[in-house]
Amino acid sequence: MIKRVFIQDLLSFNKINIDFNNGLNVITGPSGAGKSVFINSLLANFGLANQEAKLCEIELKKPKNFESDQYILEEDELIIKAVKKDRVRFFLNNQNISKKLLKELFSPFVFYISVRDKKGFKNETLLEIIDNYASRNKSFSSLKNEYQQEFALFKQKEKEYKELREKIKASKERIEFLEFEINKIKSINPKPNEYEELLEVKKQLSKLDKMSELAQNIENIFAFEDDVAELFELLNKDSSYFSETMNQLRSDLEDIEELKESLSEVEIEELLNRLEELNSLIKRFGSIKEALLYLEEKEQELKEFETIDEDLSELESFLQKQKEKLQLLANNLSQKRHQAVKEIEKELEKILEALKLPKATFTFKKVPFYSLGDEEVSIKLFESQVEHLSGGEFNRLRLALLSISASFAQERGIIILDEIDANVSGDESIAIANLLAKLSKAYQIIAISHQPHLSAKANKHILISKEENKSTLKVLDKNERVYEIARIIGGKEASKESIEFAKKLLGEKQ
Repeated sequence: MIKRVFIQDLLSFNKINIDFNNGLNVITGPSGAGKSVFINSLLANFGLANQEAKLCEIELKKPKNFESDQYILEEDELIIKAVKKDRVRFFLNNQNISKKLLKELFSPFVFYISVRDKKGFKNETLLEIIDNYASRNKSFSSLKNEYQQEFALFKQKEKEYKELREKIKASKERIEFLEFEINKIKSINPKPNEYEELLEVKKQLSKLDKMSELAQNIENIFAFEDDVAELFELLNKDSSYFSETMNQLRSDLEDIEELKESLSEVEIEELLNRLEELNSLIKRFGSIKEALLYLEEKEQELKEFETIDEDLSELESFLQKQKEKLQLLANNLSQKRHQAVKEIEKELEKILEALKLPKATFTFKKVPFYSLGDEEVSIKLFESQVEHLSGGEFNRLRLALLSISASFAQERGIIILDEIDANVSGDESIAIANLLAKLSKAYQIIAISHQPHLSAKANKHILISKEENKSTLKVLDKNERVYEIARIIGGKEASKESIEFAKKLLGEKQ
């Protein structure tokens, strides 16, 4: 329940500071005074509209079942604050909160109908009413949750199935591409480090002639080896290092001979061609290692195509079984919804009769599986579809459905109504006033009205007026209420008759 509202700098309003009562709070005033602007600001703090005020603060009693895993809400009171600077920021008990989360948290506790809103009879809205009614039996909630989980799984597997079908459709070209890529690399058949090894052979070949020439010239040095050794002996010097050097030289020359022998078997043209093949892979993949990794990946992908038909068959089998499971669950949902509708229609008939409306009936239509089942629901008033209803009929039918929803809501909350009694006759206005007065015993109702009957039923009567482009809000006392209701009855200048009628209405309330 809203206890207090403080608003600053809201379009034509400078400041609003008002306490609200339990029960029925009615807002009246001339057209264009700012009634809907004020209501819109309230709704915005529950995430249901765009906030236009620089500051809006609503203090309310915390509903019994109001809780959130993300916020600490230990107090019995809640304070929702919206601050608008460059953008609007929302706070719940001084904790930052998004507009979306505000709406989610308060949607079970705040009901809203506007004469401008024509969306009250969408399939999802009607099913929500029916399901909330049916959920009084806990088995229905479990059944609905199970259906939605199985439907989510079905949609996931259906998506995989479609993707696999598309993959198969494109698989012929893909397989041809993969085989081409694999064969191209396999035809070259690269080996790790092969390119580097062949480059080294190429370098050795390029130096082989020069090495052979130098080795041949060096052979002559061994003719002087004994003379050098004898000289060292005559000088009494150690010749061992010279002997070691000459031995090393002989070994190196032998290595050159072995290299010549091994390189003599190399076909230069084949070597160059091989290097060119390997180089083509390096240019494309960056290295032989990357080329081999690419080959491995493509071979694995090609292998997956070998099992794709089997995977498709498994998915087809799963989807068929899942459809059967969904159909069973959907049938059970439908059965329980149809049972709930029979009871709802009985309760609705009494409310509609009081609102001077004929009987309403729900109609179900089979549709493909979706998140709420395999049926969509619509409602008609006697033989009239909702799109053919007058504005007054439309609003009263919505009010009747709201009354049904409120009657089995888990927590009694707040009902906000914007001109719900617009475009109705006197008898219809009385019926609306009586219904809202009855509802207000369980709910806090904040309603804009242009009719005297609802205004007279109010526990708190609020007047919004406007002078020189400045709007003001005032709570009326008993005498002020008489003249405001008389204005509603008779126009700008209240007549003696309208004043007397206003007193009579207020007397009837008491």
